[in-house]
Parts: sequence; structure tokens; C-alpha cells
Amino acid sequence: MKSPKQQSGDAAERRAETLLTGRGLTTVDRNYRCKGGEIDLIMRDGDSLVFVEVRLRRHKDFGGSLSSIDQRKQRRLIIAAQHYLQRQRWQGPCRFDVVGFDGSHEANWIKDAFSA
Repeated sequence: MKSPKQQSGDAAERRAETLLTGRGLTTVDRNYRCKGGEIDLIMRDGDSLVFVEVRLRRHKDFGGSLSSIDQRKQRRLIIAAQHYLQRQRWQGPCRFDVVGFDGSHEANWIKDAFSA
């Protein structure tokens, strides 16, 4: 059984996926895990593969959801993305997007939030 925090995170990921599919992206994979990290959503945007990190914060204390992606988290996302790319033998362009939710506010979608 999932904790309330995990259930909230799952709901945020579903909201983010709905937002992005509504804007033309297609879902490739969800919750990809490897030893080095996890990617919430993997999507296609045209010819690009998009690794999406979804962040949920109940309050904007300490900077909110978007500022919670520090360099350590970015490294873990990059490691997981590299693992995925090697397994899938992807040769096309890719990017890292972030969808953040703060409280009950609307989503903040940052395309190409950081580079590997």
C-alpha cells in the first residue's frame, strides 16, 4: 500500500502527463528506474525524447517545487537517462523538462530545464 505522499506524487505525475499529452507530447514510459536514479515520465515531442521530472510541493517554502531540483538531483536524472538511452539505443535529440506543482496552483512546465 502506498503512503499518502506517494499517492500525491502519483497524482501529480498523472496531472503532468495529461498536461503534456494535451500539448502534443506522447508517453513512451513511466517511472523508469535504474540503480542510478528514476525518471518520472519519458515522452516524445516530435523527433525529441523528453525526460520529465515532476515535482510537487505543498507550499512554496524553501523556494517551491522548481527550485527543489538541485545539481545532485540533476545528476541522478542524467544517469538514469543515459542508462535508458543505452538500453533503447536512442540516437535522436533529447532534453530534460520539469513540471512543478506548488500547492493547488497550476502546473509550471519548464522545457529544456537543464542540459546534460
